[in-house]
Amino acid sequence: MKNRKRLGEIFVASGLITEKTLERALARSKRQNKKVGMVLEEIEMVTGEELASALAVQYGHRVVSNFARYAFPPELFKLIPEDVAMQHLLFPLKIENNKLAVAMADPTETKIVSNIAANNDLTLVPFIATRRDIFAAIARHYLGRDLSASQEKSVLVAEDNKLVYTMLSNVLSKEGYRVILALDGMDAYKSAIAESPHVIITDKEMPKLGGYGLFDALRGLPETRHIPIILLTGDSSAEEESRAFEKGFFDFITKPVKEVTLVTRVKRAFQSVEREFINP
Repeated sequence: MKNRKRLGEIFVASGLITEKTLERALARSKRQNKKVGMVLEEIEMVTGEELASALAVQYGHRVVSNFARYAFPPELFKLIPEDVAMQHLLFPLKIENNKLAVAMADPTETKIVSNIAANNDLTLVPFIATRRDIFAAIARHYLGRDLSASQEKSVLVAEDNKLVYTMLSNVLSKEGYRVILALDGMDAYKSAIAESPHVIITDKEMPKLGGYGLFDALRGLPETRHIPIILLTGDSSAEEESRAFEKGFFDFITKPVKEVTLVTRVKRAFQSVEREFINP
């Protein structure tokens, strides 16, 4: 452990990046409070697979890939709950000889899963995987759906009122967006992970998980924390609007929803996504 190489040094030594690129990535890492590996992957200087391989070298673990397609015994998923798996990007692979094999994107995220293993008299055996592979496995085996590969501009609408979501869907579809509907907050949470929408519109009051709870849940995941989220509410007070913006919602729409307002706010959110992509 004392002689463990830094991740950037591994990339430079392998010829994947230059010292100058590493220097810039480290500066951005500090500025954005992100790990340098994630920064390098986001700016496409390394692939997810290259990052996983470098982390495996750094920590002395093995790499596992494309495991979403395999079958797993249901008892595995009782060890690592759905919310823990999604929040920490963990996926249980197997139990054998009192050892629990777990795929993880970040090999420093061992505290929780080590406790789970210890509580079940198991020894943790970490494997490194890409974030994409772990999310694909979580989506299929925990959520019962496959990750979307669609490149269309998509909007997730979380709304339990049939008249409202039908109106929103019709307007957005007419504008050329692919609309993903969720009738409660928990379904919206799962859809956000599996479908990777570009923009989310959520009602404030919904069954299972309200708009503010959904916001917190999505901001806790690296894969969804940058999606612009628009709050939809019947409360038009200045206090509610102030609370929404202080929370971090991208925008705020009051009911009854005007078509021009909806279209304008969604277009603004997409412009924000495009700016983020150009200047991460």
